[in-house]
Amino acid sequence: ASGRRRVAVRGGLKMLLRPRGALSATQALRRGRHLTTTPFCRRFLSSQAAAVDDSDSDSTSSSTSSTYVTRNIGISAHIDSGKTTLTERILYFTGRIKSIHDVRGRDGVGAKMDSMDLEREKGITIQSAATHCLWGKTHVNIIDTPGHVDFTIEVERALRVLDGAVLVLCGVAGVQSQSLTVDRQMKRYDIPRVAFINKLDRMGADPWRVIEMIRGQMALNAAAVQIPIGLEGAHVGVVDLARRVAITFDGDKGEKVVEKDFEWTDDAEQKRTELVERVCDVDDELAEAYLNGDEIGAEALHSAIRRATRARLFVPVFMGSAYKNKGVQPLLDGVVRYLPSPAEREDVVALAVDDKEREVAITCSPSEPLLALAFKLEESRFGQLTYVRIYRGTLKKGMHVANVRTRKQVKVPRLVRMHSDEMEEIDSACAGDVVAMFGIDCASMDTFEEAANRQRLAMSSMFVPRPVISLAVAPKKGSAPTVIDNFSAALQRFTKEDPTLRVHTDPESKQTILSGMGELHLEVYVERLKREYGVDTDVGNPRVNYRETITTRADFDYLHKKQSGGSGQYARVMGYVEPLGEDEEDDEEDDEDDEEPKAPRTFEFVNECIGQNIPPEFMPSCEKGAGEAVTKGHLVGAAVEGIRVGLTDGVAHAVDSSDIAFRAAMIGGIRQAILKARPQVLEPIMALEATVPTEFQGDVLGAINQRRGLITHSGVSEDGLNATILADVPLANMFGYSTVLRSQTQGKGEFTMEYKTHQKVASDAEAELVKAYQVHLQEQRDAKK
Repeated sequence: ASGRRRVAVRGGLKMLLRPRGALSATQALRRGRHLTTTPFCRRFLSSQAAAVDDSDSDSTSSSTSSTYVTRNIGISAHIDSGKTTLTERILYFTGRIKSIHDVRGRDGVGAKMDSMDLEREKGITIQSAATHCLWGKTHVNIIDTPGHVDFTIEVERALRVLDGAVLVLCGVAGVQSQSLTVDRQMKRYDIPRVAFINKLDRMGADPWRVIEMIRGQMALNAAAVQIPIGLEGAHVGVVDLARRVAITFDGDKGEKVVEKDFEWTDDAEQKRTELVERVCDVDDELAEAYLNGDEIGAEALHSAIRRATRARLFVPVFMGSAYKNKGVQPLLDGVVRYLPSPAEREDVVALAVDDKEREVAITCSPSEPLLALAFKLEESRFGQLTYVRIYRGTLKKGMHVANVRTRKQVKVPRLVRMHSDEMEEIDSACAGDVVAMFGIDCASMDTFEEAANRQRLAMSSMFVPRPVISLAVAPKKGSAPTVIDNFSAALQRFTKEDPTLRVHTDPESKQTILSGMGELHLEVYVERLKREYGVDTDVGNPRVNYRETITTRADFDYLHKKQSGGSGQYARVMGYVEPLGEDEEDDEEDDEDDEEPKAPRTFEFVNECIGQNIPPEFMPSCEKGAGEAVTKGHLVGAAVEGIRVGLTDGVAHAVDSSDIAFRAAMIGGIRQAILKARPQVLEPIMALEATVPTEFQGDVLGAINQRRGLITHSGVSEDGLNATILADVPLANMFGYSTVLRSQTQGKGEFTMEYKTHQKVASDAEAELVKAYQVHLQEQRDAKK
């Protein structure tokens, strides 16, 4: 029993029998060690354990540790680079699933991690999905993230709570737009990563070109730890440069990992030397041995790569073809060997809420008070499902936890471990784990702590990009009241789950405006409204909030007289309308003691009457009528702003004058005067900021000019890679711009915009707007007939 021998097991997985004197799973749990105790794990331990050779000390599965270690990783890449396909193979080779299915669901099943019908129909990942598996003695939590830029928040929230990542790159296309976005996100949260160049079986695959792109476009110190055995149709395996062995993948699904002696070539030696030198650049220990002329063995090289990767100074590059089941097992070995466990992550801090958000170092220990971060919310048939990362302490079913933000204390009714859309009940989880809670009402990025030991510590939140596109949505006309209720409930749920989805009601048009990261983003939610809530919607561009103003002064003298038997209505008002100057529209200078500036004035009423020709009790009605008169102009039916109304004189009747009469007189007189004051239409102008690669700068500038944009600034970054363009562009010309920009820049451009001011519409555009408004009025009149 004390001897060890290598045996083959299903899926190519190798495990160690428990050495003499090591703790069993039950013993380790009693001593507070972190172990997975799901039914899957117990079955896996009892059926898959096997002994391996002492000499294979470099293998992941030959770890002599008697307790499980954990890796929390995300798999991220550009769309269609093979992330979900890779995750499917990982689950298969670790024994987590029994068969492999196609991503697009052509076999009627679909990939395990794509649980939504929309994901299987479109062949893309829409929501991040969590799972877990065992590789050797290591418990691996995996989050498969979307690759489309519209769902980038799913990548953002996953990387916020993970300890490492696998950056998947297409062996043909190389570094693409979302690859760069993911790279920025990994750098934002200081995530160590390994790279996997996928699709080496495709025509035109060139891993060395991809590595040069990683170094050039991402500015990463990367080098291959493997070289491929054949490319395109001839791709059969890889060569491990550290150990100098060839690895091929036999069996129907590549489950048998075969290591062979490799006829070492000059090219292989050159690649190994390049690997060693690049690691030496960032690791003093290996550099000293290399300069002394010592032989760099596999163990020394592995240790140096491990130190450099965890310090985020080096990116080891693996290779293979996930679809052809090649290179996945060595990648898993690399994940465990090079990426940090939760306890090895450095600089993990919380913020002391009651002490000016002072940073407090966090130790990943199961024995300390609980500290967990809710990073993702889902609505299920059992209620809200809250995904949490446990940074400290132990989370147990039935324990009382406190929400740091709301200060509310709640009980954890159920605790589960996720496997895509499946759940496995567990009783507890320790520091470093990723699990989910049921029945906890909270918001995304809420921090939970042990109710019995409150320290008011909060984990930092994540970066949430601003929405870039909007749609007007509403239930179809004639929908039942229950459908309208479902519409409101669905939007409330969606915005709670997705921080990049915003909903608001336009105060003027009364439309419900749905804002998001792109057209596909909003299209998915409109489709989910129909599928999950039975709400058919009318979708269109939001109405542009035009305004009207006047350009000159005009007087009015208006008599409102109405007699229909008995007491009538009589009021005469005289006055003028004139434009407010730009300096008058702005606020008067605030007092030094004022904390907030006042809103700019767009309308002003001035009482210049001398005497009491208009009785004082009717003056409020005159002001109210003036305010009502400017709510709707004559040109496009928009509100009139930048206008001053002066009331100079009037006439009242002793019997027939009333509040209603003077209000009606003011409305009639002002609207009459506005027609003589040369009105014009104003449109909203947006401040646009676009960041694009310099090679596309000219095309982007031309497109902005075509949209009647005024370029205010154009500059190039210090490294010369990106250009920043600032411009003032009419909102009416910005619908669909996100798609145009991505098309012009091969998906690498980004932009944000916010409201700046209202400016006069061009004469030709104004004529079209006025004509369209007159047609609308005629249609309304015809409908009444």
